[in-house]
Amino acid sequence: MNLEHYIDGTHVPSVSGETFTSLEPATNRPTLTVASGDAEDVDLAVRAALKAFTDGPWPRMPGERRAEVLRGIAAAIEARDERIAELECGDTGLPITQARGQARRAAQNFRFFADVITSLGEDVYRVGSAQLNYVVRKPVGVAGLITPWNTPFMLETWKLAPALAAGCPVVLKPAEWSPLSASLLPEIMEEGGLPTGVFNLVHGIGERAGAALVAHPDVPVISFTGETTTGQTIMRDAATGLKTLSMELGGKSPLLVFDDADLERALDAAVFGVFSLNGERCTASSRVLVQDTVYEEFVTRLAERAARVRVGPPHDLATELGALIHPEHYERVVSYVRAGVEEGARLVAGGGRPEGLPEGNFLAATVFADVTPAMRIFQEEIFGPVVCVTPFSTETEAVELANATRYGLAAYVWTSDLRRAHRLAQSVEAGMLWINSQNIRDLRTPFGGVKASGLGREGGRYSIDVYTEAHIVHVATEDLPIPRFGLG
Repeated sequence: MNLEHYIDGTHVPSVSGETFTSLEPATNRPTLTVASGDAEDVDLAVRAALKAFTDGPWPRMPGERRAEVLRGIAAAIEARDERIAELECGDTGLPITQARGQARRAAQNFRFFADVITSLGEDVYRVGSAQLNYVVRKPVGVAGLITPWNTPFMLETWKLAPALAAGCPVVLKPAEWSPLSASLLPEIMEEGGLPTGVFNLVHGIGERAGAALVAHPDVPVISFTGETTTGQTIMRDAATGLKTLSMELGGKSPLLVFDDADLERALDAAVFGVFSLNGERCTASSRVLVQDTVYEEFVTRLAERAARVRVGPPHDLATELGALIHPEHYERVVSYVRAGVEEGARLVAGGGRPEGLPEGNFLAATVFADVTPAMRIFQEEIFGPVVCVTPFSTETEAVELANATRYGLAAYVWTSDLRRAHRLAQSVEAGMLWINSQNIRDLRTPFGGVKASGLGREGGRYSIDVYTEAHIVHVATEDLPIPRFGLG
């Protein structure tokens, strides 16, 4: 299969004619030839989007009309649910049952932001009876969207839906390791009724196509989800153009378990939090901190649960943990397993390739116990099915351990002490915190992290803020005194 760019309503090859090859994670065999974009292709896409912004109807449509189109796009996604899941499963190695859930989330994103844009009000401020001040939101312009390779279709829609809802034409640069499901977006957008030029798609390597999109002078806003080091590079490059940035970066999220917690539910959350989506999720609870009074019991039970996680071919309905995305990433994750052993952590589950899967990027669900903060596996984002377990004695120590990395995306607390839960919510350094719950998202709430986990927030009206500029209008409703100069 050959994938091309989609620019101004037309599928086109790269100007240079260059391509790259995409691999199937379950076998590491080449499956796709993909157009490899660079600055020339990005410039063509930005020009098309800019024309749609300056001359086209999309930015000037009433919110209600844009919402109708977004709902049409959602319906087009729902009509392709199974096809999207199949493509995602083969292209990313995600288990098919989980890929289906992500496809449903994609349609939900468009329906949700259709509702947001029709229900969002403007801010109004009165100064007595003499002045009325109101805020007008205007689309900022062409939005550059750079998306990651894990759950790509859902995360593409997470950015596309609010940018389009706000009235911004877009240029999407999907991740090169998982480009396939994005190839359905052009026909979905057309079927939904999006005007030509509003949606543009450029495939390519991040260092070329992504960098060109960030550097383009006619792209005033960049939304990026990905690794922290790449995010730092984007921020440096975007500084020249004083661009608006939304950066959702890496994580090393803690899950804190106190001895008064419901251990069975906490175990459920721990297993789900790091082994679902192959562990390739930014909010994975990859550090489990357990109070010493229940530590050994929890470690034993977690190891037993991990050993029962079914690793297998992604399209098998029984599979719970599929293939990691790419040989390069697989080797990176395995290198962390080796580092954990070398640094003295106790390997209590997994750590190697499961039997019966001789090819592809398969790794058994892996659990390390007795992990200390000095170890790399405690400090660095592994982004795979590897979890570290560390004991603590007191609440103070638990907070210190939770905050002992450079990341601060998500955190999870399990305790029956409500006062303690609220104290931890204030003291754990994380943009998002769940109490006695696994990662269940409310799309109205702000999503994002602190420290090295990112900059800005998306979700609900926070997403609309990323893609709009706020203009304040001051109206005098009575004659206001004007200081008189030059009369004396």
